[in-house]
Amino acid sequence: MKTKMRLILVTVILSAAIWSCTKTTVVDNGSLKQTINQSALTLNTAMNTISSSKAFSILTVSGTTLKSATITDATYKVYIPLDSIKGVYSYKPVNKPDRWGWSLIKYFTKTADNSQMIVKMPLSKVTHPRSLSQFVPADSTLTNNFSIAVSDYHNNYNSYWDYDYVLTSEISVDNVVTGNLNIKSIVSPTNGIQYASEYSFSGGYTAQYKYNSGDTTISSFSILNGTTVLYQEKLQTVRNDTARFGREHQYTLTIGNVQIIRKSPTNVAVYLNGVLQANAVVKIVDNSTTDPEVSVLKKRDILITFDDGTTTTVSALIGNSVTNIKTLFDSLHSVYFAAGIVDWIAYDIYYHRN
Repeated sequence: MKTKMRLILVTVILSAAIWSCTKTTVVDNGSLKQTINQSALTLNTAMNTISSSKAFSILTVSGTTLKSATITDATYKVYIPLDSIKGVYSYKPVNKPDRWGWSLIKYFTKTADNSQMIVKMPLSKVTHPRSLSQFVPADSTLTNNFSIAVSDYHNNYNSYWDYDYVLTSEISVDNVVTGNLNIKSIVSPTNGIQYASEYSFSGGYTAQYKYNSGDTTISSFSILNGTTVLYQEKLQTVRNDTARFGREHQYTLTIGNVQIIRKSPTNVAVYLNGVLQANAVVKIVDNSTTDPEVSVLKKRDILITFDDGTTTTVSALIGNSVTNIKTLFDSLHSVYFAAGIVDWIAYDIYYHRN
């Protein structure tokens, strides 16, 4: 599927980068040790809520079982606006040969006109993607208790290096909104890459991933409660002919009101509510010399020595959340859900496959 390959390409290009937005909020005037412990507790509480939500299990579906495809025609171009795929499409199991390759739309029937593209299907088919390619008699007993309503869609593909893509959607289970998936991806041979993907959960939490390339490339990954940053990693790199992913210029980790900023291997500082904590010592430890991705979720850890002489690490502070944060981070990189469900059906509708 063409769009999936584009998103996977962006994943490869961006695989060295993590980033986020910039707003933080002052919550108290405690010590660095007190504040970072409280901020970590707040983050862990948020991640417990996020990871137990229905939206988390849907939006972080692994892409390993989804269809793969390769573009062999270098001249392939496509333009798919929302207007060409709008309508309500409901899952209806059928057992018939597929004459056109593996077409997903054969399992759907257009049941109504609509200004949006609305796909209704059983939740079990979403969370177990392999079952999308299979028919069993029990499928006739399934209910279409999952829906994704796409209110904005734009797929203008000219080549791997020249396309723009927009997806704005709302996800519901049992007629209750559980979250939103929004993506904007622009790749230009002259202006580089601009990419943003976001999961918004019904409880007010949001996970965001952003990437903007250039002579200085800025990437970030964030978890927010409303507009308040709970967790954020931001990386600035500069072009370097000898480094595939560029040279790290500045790395910033934000946990609540605490910021750790590394401007060079010997220039690492920690700030509380924007104030330098001169008596605290911070050491960044990278556990791999071959992995290009600088992230606490990957190879990096940070050792903090407080002014009372006690120490901790970021991985210890957020240990209960690392796995789920990494899952969000990886899924926002690749957005398999969009590639494997929405775009696949959109292509089938556009090409009138059945």
